[in-house]
Amino acid sequence: MVVGIVIGASIFVQPAEINRHVPSIPGVLSVWIAAGILTLCGSLVCAELSSAFPRTGGVYVFLKETLSPACGFLWGWAMFWSVHSGIIAATSVILARYIAFFIPLDDFGIRAVAIGGILALSFINYLGVRQGSLLQTIVTTAKVAAIVVLLAMVVAFGSPGGQAAPLASAPAISFREFVLAIGAALFAFGGWHMVTYTAGETRDPEKTIPRALLIGSLVVTTCYVALNAAYLYLLPLRRAISSTRVAADAAYALAGPRGAAAISALVILSATGVLNGVILAGPRAYFAMAHEGLAFSWLAGIHPRFHTPHRAILVQALWSSVLVATGTYRALFTRVVYTEWLFFALMTIGLMRLHRRAGYAPAYRAWGYPAIPLAFIVAATLVAVIQIAADPLQAATGLALVVIGLPVYYLWVRRHHAHH
Repeated sequence: MVVGIVIGASIFVQPAEINRHVPSIPGVLSVWIAAGILTLCGSLVCAELSSAFPRTGGVYVFLKETLSPACGFLWGWAMFWSVHSGIIAATSVILARYIAFFIPLDDFGIRAVAIGGILALSFINYLGVRQGSLLQTIVTTAKVAAIVVLLAMVVAFGSPGGQAAPLASAPAISFREFVLAIGAALFAFGGWHMVTYTAGETRDPEKTIPRALLIGSLVVTTCYVALNAAYLYLLPLRRAISSTRVAADAAYALAGPRGAAAISALVILSATGVLNGVILAGPRAYFAMAHEGLAFSWLAGIHPRFHTPHRAILVQALWSSVLVATGTYRALFTRVVYTEWLFFALMTIGLMRLHRRAGYAPAYRAWGYPAIPLAFIVAATLVAVIQIAADPLQAATGLALVVIGLPVYYLWVRRHHAHH
């Protein structure tokens, strides 16, 4: 699950965003390693929290239990307005970019195809979970196969395309650009916390979840570093920076039009899988919140025939489509990263508060406490702040969406108490 959720579609697009910030090969590879280490530290925090609260709900439960119910509500609120819907929107754009490999599309066409993808997959999930989870299994297998095949081909037939420019002229990279690049890389690592959402349904979660997070993070980091090394080996750096479909271009350099078509088809499959997984997961959270009286009660509606949270699926599909129609790919993924990472910093502060509670004895304790959680809080805050500072106007709208949640929460609680 960890590998399946994390290795999304963004690894086939995102490298160009990172190469833009750090135009050197050692720089790029160290960004991916740094993002992998951050992900691993976050995973360890999540693992301890999920062993302390082995219930379904993940980050929402952790924030609610360690900081305050308002904090949990804000995470659910941010998930809907920006994080979760933003991931759906950004991934559907990747899907459309790779479909454009086969059918030439302009900007309007890409947006239209992206929205079509969201609506089609939401419809599949509307019809039932079985359809959704079968698709998931097929796709996870396919995308890991795609990465293995691409890497095997590079080893067997690859000839360096990146040796035209001498490496000696690599520019110095500023700390700010390095952190912005890490932010972009973290989007490709997104989703590592989602495995904790199913803690309530996992056998021996205290041991299983930490192990899954550790092994999963290491496998993903290794895949990502190897893939980027392959892209940079096959493509000149300038090409790797300007590409909107870096995997297809690398495959083209390796095996001509057929190779590029094969990889593009696999990326389309992979993006479909990610979209399907995220579309499947989100409504469960909104449904749970509606159940606890923290969202409109009609969101908790279950379809009489398909037994799915059909209204939550519908609302999510509509808002994600609005995001695709109004935002650029870069604005979509940065909003996801800084919003999510501010909450991850809060979640870690929650863990530290938990440690001070009398009688706190979780089944699993994160390594390196308190050094690793402290370092993680600093790093997560830094990533968020530097991304916000890079585009304050965009960030202001994204953060305003989250902050509006507070008054809404208090009105909600008052209304709810008035009714009971």
